[in-house]
Parts: sequence; structure tokens; C-alpha cells
Amino acid sequence: MSDVDLDQLGVNVIRGLAMDAPQRANSGHPGTAMALAPLAHVLWTRVLRHDPSEPTWPDRDRFVLSCGHACILLYSMLFLTGYGLTLDDLKAFRQWGSRTPGHPEVNQSLGIEVTTGPLGQGFANGVGMAIAERFVRSRFGPEACDHHIFSICSDGDLEEGISHEAASLAGHLGLGRLVYVYDDNHISIDGPTEMAYSDDKAERFRAYHWDVQDLGEAANDLDTLEAALRRAMAEEDRPSLIIVRSHIGWPAPHATDTKEAHGSPLGEEEVRATKEILGLPPDQEFFVPDEVLAMYRECIPRGQALRRDWEARQTLSGEAKEEWEAALAGRALEGWDRKLPAFEAGESLATRRSLKTCLNSTGDVIPGLMSGGADLTFNTGTDLEGSELQSAEHPGGRQMAYGVREHAMGGIMNGMALHGGVLPVGGTFFNFSDYMRASVRLAALSEAKVIYAWTHDSIGLGQDGPTHQPVEQLAAMRAMPQLRVIRPADANECAQAWRVAVEATSGPTALILTRQGVPVLSECAERAAEGLPRGAYVLASYGEGVAEDGPDLVLIGTGSEVHLCLEAARTLAGEGVRTQVVSMPSWELFAEQDGAYRASVLPSGVPRLAVEAGSSFGWERWADATVTLDRFGASAPGGVVMEKLGFTAENVARRARDLLATHRAEKEDQ
Repeated sequence: MSDVDLDQLGVNVIRGLAMDAPQRANSGHPGTAMALAPLAHVLWTRVLRHDPSEPTWPDRDRFVLSCGHACILLYSMLFLTGYGLTLDDLKAFRQWGSRTPGHPEVNQSLGIEVTTGPLGQGFANGVGMAIAERFVRSRFGPEACDHHIFSICSDGDLEEGISHEAASLAGHLGLGRLVYVYDDNHISIDGPTEMAYSDDKAERFRAYHWDVQDLGEAANDLDTLEAALRRAMAEEDRPSLIIVRSHIGWPAPHATDTKEAHGSPLGEEEVRATKEILGLPPDQEFFVPDEVLAMYRECIPRGQALRRDWEARQTLSGEAKEEWEAALAGRALEGWDRKLPAFEAGESLATRRSLKTCLNSTGDVIPGLMSGGADLTFNTGTDLEGSELQSAEHPGGRQMAYGVREHAMGGIMNGMALHGGVLPVGGTFFNFSDYMRASVRLAALSEAKVIYAWTHDSIGLGQDGPTHQPVEQLAAMRAMPQLRVIRPADANECAQAWRVAVEATSGPTALILTRQGVPVLSECAERAAEGLPRGAYVLASYGEGVAEDGPDLVLIGTGSEVHLCLEAARTLAGEGVRTQVVSMPSWELFAEQDGAYRASVLPSGVPRLAVEAGSSFGWERWADATVTLDRFGASAPGGVVMEKLGFTAENVARRARDLLATHRAEKEDQ
């Protein structure tokens, strides 16, 4: 068999797998995978620098399938080229416990770089990876890092707003190692894309300062696809978009160019007829002849040679090697926490300002740190003093200017973290975390190590009013699995929250920070280092006999309301109420503690009042009653808003008396 014939047989085998797996699962998206089989073949066998035997090789090219619904294409290539997936894994497509779920998940199978599915996310992830590649290459040299980022995107990716944000920033930054292929198949789930989509994609991306190649009807031309990819790879100063007009479901006789081929199995008769057209055994599922598998497995020795060449070139040693390893892991250098600042009790300081101090005190011992904001860098405390702005002129710049692009910022930070070499910190007002929520959710699902600096965290921000005052956001973020949410009470808790975020082995951390000044508490100065990493801790106890007999009441505070709990507790103690004050900056960290510790902080049978300038939703897990906010805020000076809506020590003490009276009455009735 000639090389040309073997290439074509390989492409047809990919198409067969793309039909068979969804058909067996009775679920999935075969059409795009069938149409793009030639592109996948070219990428994996001719273009990508990758080593299936070492899938996490740091200098590999990255591939992002932004149109994650076409995941059977990616799974097929990972099987064929030897990443550890098997035919049985393909046969278990979309089944319980399989390594081939309905959309690619980064921690499910080797060779999957990012979790995609929600359209546009992978597009932004790739931009983040390209930023990370350039940053790491600038810092450690091309001998250590010198590769490209490839992605396939669809009409859905380009329609979603996040792609506009990310494409604009990528062009502005001149990310020349970014190569995207747009599958222009003219079909969406509802029908032809012309129903809702008539952009001139080429001109749009040229306006974003991208290099654009429109290949027309070249989806099946292997040599044309390869030439276009290589031309794009040679473009060092601009990201590249290659537009390919494909035909979804090709060459299925009745499903080609139909919306049915997008989101549904083709059906047994159509699969059989298509296999006959392709010259595949019509009655055989998951057909992979030995010669095809052998051809694709040639990627292994070829990739091993590339990796060995890199290992010979990459000769970092000593301090540079320590920094390289720390950057790749998204961690700090050993002993870094000795640089954490300590704040004097008695002063008043916004926790957003405390974060800035933490960033700038420790930035030089966190090699991969890149920090920035969505046009709110100074406001959120994410400015690194003395750092250059990340740009084509300063590729090693650690300061990111995302512009007013919260959603893209979230997706880009995920790409940075999953690429490796960068610990990204991104800031915006907490209310605007809603704009980036989809990206935050994928960070949590992917266990991407990113840090959010969400500031202006409550009605305490004041006169900007309800449009800017977060009320429900804390409850919403706490509801998200695998997101570490920390709302520090003061500057010293903020320093310890920063320590937790940096030292986390994986997963995102959300720091919820104040705009307004809050007192630096002597109690936190003494106890936060041990207490904050446990999520909640006893901050103070007041009242005669509390040490011997335990408290009559527990006041639980978070963030800017902790000092109100302390003031109220002192008042109550003067009235003979033994009161324990608990700072609870993180529900998630507290829930990880053992039962004995949790009981020591929140003793059983003792009434608990939680105080937080946000929604009451969820507090029933920890408290019997709350001083919270189940309405929108108001426009006035922050102190006035807090007072009018009940966030005063006096109101906390009054509500505590009411709770205690109710509790005692219930005990008497028993």
C-alpha cells in the first residue's frame, strides 16, 4: 500500500470510529469528527511536536479542541497514536466511569490539555496557553520552551462572546505561536448557521490583527492543510486563523450537510452505507487494521526523538532549575512564606490593599506569578509594582492588562494554569464575577490552579449602589464544587488566605475582599496563621466562666462583619452572656476538617448566629439564625448602607439576644 493510500485509509478509519462510538452509545456528535478527520490526521502525524509516551513533556505542542462536542475525534487520535486509550475505551464512549466522556475532560485521559464543551471556552484557553508559552520562553529561554498552540474551533465558538474578547486580546498581544483552524461547516444544531450568523469571519479576525488564510473547499486535501498549518506556524508576530469549508457528516449519503449529523448518531443504515462509500467493512464496528495502527504509532518514536533532543538542549541547573520547576508546578520557592507580611493591629486597611501588599512582598519568590485585572488592576490590588506589562515588546512581563473582558480573563487564566509555567491571579469586582462564572466553573471542574481577587465584596462598597453591590454572589460561588472560597476578616487573615491559595496543590481559589477599610484585629494577628487554613476557628471568648462551662452563644462572622461580632460579644458578655466568636473565612476548608475540630469551633447544642453582608442562602448548614441580606443594596456612603441594613454591632447584639431567648424558651418547652 502506498503512503497516499495508507494516509487515506487512516482518515477513513477515523471516520469509521467517529460513527461507531456515538452509534453504540446512542448519543454524541459524529458529523464534525467525520468532516475533520483529514485535519486530525495531518496534525497528529505531520505537524504536532508530541510524545505519546510522555504526554506531559513540558515543551510539547498543545492542542485544544474548542468544539468539544466533536470529542470522539480527539479520543480516536489519542487511541490511534498511543496515549493509552484503548478500543474498549472508545466502545465505552459516554458511559458511566469511562475515560471517554461526552466532552473532553483534562483529568480523564492523557493527552487532553483542557476541559472543553461550553463553546468558546477552549478558544480562550488557547490564548492563555500562548501567553504562558511566550512568558516561559522569555524567562527560561527557547531551549526550555519553544512550541505552538493549536486549536480547532467551530461556528458556535466564534458566536459566543468570549471568543470576541479573547481574539481581540490575542491580536493585541501579538501571540504568534497561536494557530487556530475554524471549521466553517455552515451547520448548527438548529439548522444552517445562516439562520443567525452572517459575519465575515476573515475580516473580523483581520480587524483583530490576526493572520488569516481562507482555504475554501480544502477539508479533504491533506497537503493543502499541512501547508497552511506550516505557514501559520511561521507567523511570529500575529495569531493565525485558518478557515476551512467542511461538510458535516461527509460522506454520509443522507446526513452530509444536515443538522442531524451535528448532534445525533447517524443510524445503523446510514453508518453501513457510509462505510461502503469509504471502503470500510460495513458490518464491522471499530475497524482498525494493523497497518493503520502501526502508521499512527510511528508518532511514538518520532516524539521520543523530539523529546530527547529537548532534554539535551534544556540544561537549566541550580537556582534557574529550581525556578523552572516551581513555575511549571504553579508554586512558590521553598521558604517563600517567610516573606508574608504581618500587619499591626489597630490600623484600618481594606483587604484588597492587603492582597496587594502580599503580592508585592512575595512576587519575587513565586517564579510563575502573573497578575492583572479586567481594567480594575489598581482597584483590585492586583498590580505588581515595578513589573512590565505583558506584551510583544515585553514577553516576560508579569503584569496582565485584560481590559474589560472578565469572561475571557477567566478562560485565559485557565489556559495559563493548565499549560504550566504560570500561576495566574486575576481581579475584578465581585459583582462582575457573574460575567466570568462559566470560566470559573471550568476551572473548578479542571482543578486548574488559578487565583481570583474578587473585591468590593458587599454593600459596604457604598455609593456605586445595587448594580455594583454583590448580594447573592457568595452563596452562588460557595455552591460550586471544588472552588475554594475565602473571605478574610482583616489584613492578617488575607495574608494567610494568600498562603493557602499559593500552597494549594491544585484547584482554583477565590479571595473575596473589601473595598472599604476594616480594622486589623489583634485576635487575627495571634490566631489566623493556624486558624484560617482550617476554614473557621475560635477568635475570642467573652464572659465569666466561658473557659470552664463553654459558651451560651456562638457568633459566626466572615470578612468585614467579624469585627462587628467581636464588638457585639463584648456587649453581651457585659450582660452575663458567655459568647464565643468564630471567624469563618472558608466554608470549604472548614468542611474538610474532622468532626472533633468542627465540634470544638461550633459546639453542639449552643445557638449560633451568623453575620454576613450577603444572602442568607446556605447558612442553615452552620447557623440557627443570621444577620444577612436577602434584598439588593442601596446607593449611599458605605457606612450608611451598612447601618441602615442592620450591619452594626448593636443590631448583632439585639439579634443574638432574640436567638438566645428563643433557644431558652424551646429548651423549657422540652
